[in-house]
Amino acid sequence: MSRLCALASLAFAQTLSGQASHSPGRVVSLGGPVTETVYALGAESRLVGTDESSVFPEAATRLPNVGYFRALGLEGVLSLGPELVLAAEGSGPPVVLEQLETAGVEIVRIPTDYSPEGAARKVRRIARALGMPSEGEALVARMESQLEQVADRLTEVSERPRALFVWGRGGGVMHVSGRETAAQAMMEVVGLQNAITEFSSYRPLTPEAVTAAQPDVIVIDRAMLASLGGVAGLQRDPSLAATPAARAGRIVPVDVLGFIGWGPRTGEVALDVVRAVHGDAETR
Repeated sequence: MSRLCALASLAFAQTLSGQASHSPGRVVSLGGPVTETVYALGAESRLVGTDESSVFPEAATRLPNVGYFRALGLEGVLSLGPELVLAAEGSGPPVVLEQLETAGVEIVRIPTDYSPEGAARKVRRIARALGMPSEGEALVARMESQLEQVADRLTEVSERPRALFVWGRGGGVMHVSGRETAAQAMMEVVGLQNAITEFSSYRPLTPEAVTAAQPDVIVIDRAMLASLGGVAGLQRDPSLAATPAARAGRIVPVDVLGFIGWGPRTGEVALDVVRAVHGDAETR
């Protein structure tokens, strides 16, 4: 208990230094999209710790890790002496965040919103917390420009293919996205229909159910596709081989965090997917 008190006193003293309210110098980020945004803003030198979900960019994985953002330990966070914790929605348990605030650490909670507007608000909120509003606006402007290109491209095509988002596999089944997910929201932005409408959230799907879904396009985690042996390997996989997508080779590899994170790469990833699915108008 004495060590915990000492850590709390350290964090409180650092907050009183006067920097935290304007441009905090010691930041812990919780949640992959939050950490990614800190890097995109060019503020990574202030990071003193992240969580297990912060895997992009790769440099973030080399920082001290406080564990999974939904299962934090107070002492582990305080030991890093943060002035500011940027906490994705769902970070906790709530009592740990409350204890951090009691210790004098500023907590800025970042809400989840699976929409382009929500992604922009997320970037702006993080930028303001870091004292970098102009950098935040520049990042939002770039993202909105990319999304405008997506919208413009979709006005030129009438096809809205049925898509299956596959993010993992295990136990002989594929793990896919159902309704009311970040993945479905991104599908809608890029002109795809979710082939899975029977359930919400993310669930495992048997090989028979994958085949029955008959997707025209498969959007798949890039690392998982590599583990299958690339497109050729996917076309031999029993779960996927009989789908129209596999037969036509309409396979779109993505970085999962970029596709479902609704962070600073939202526009970039959406534009890449639209070009892969619908073609690039500039090359036609």
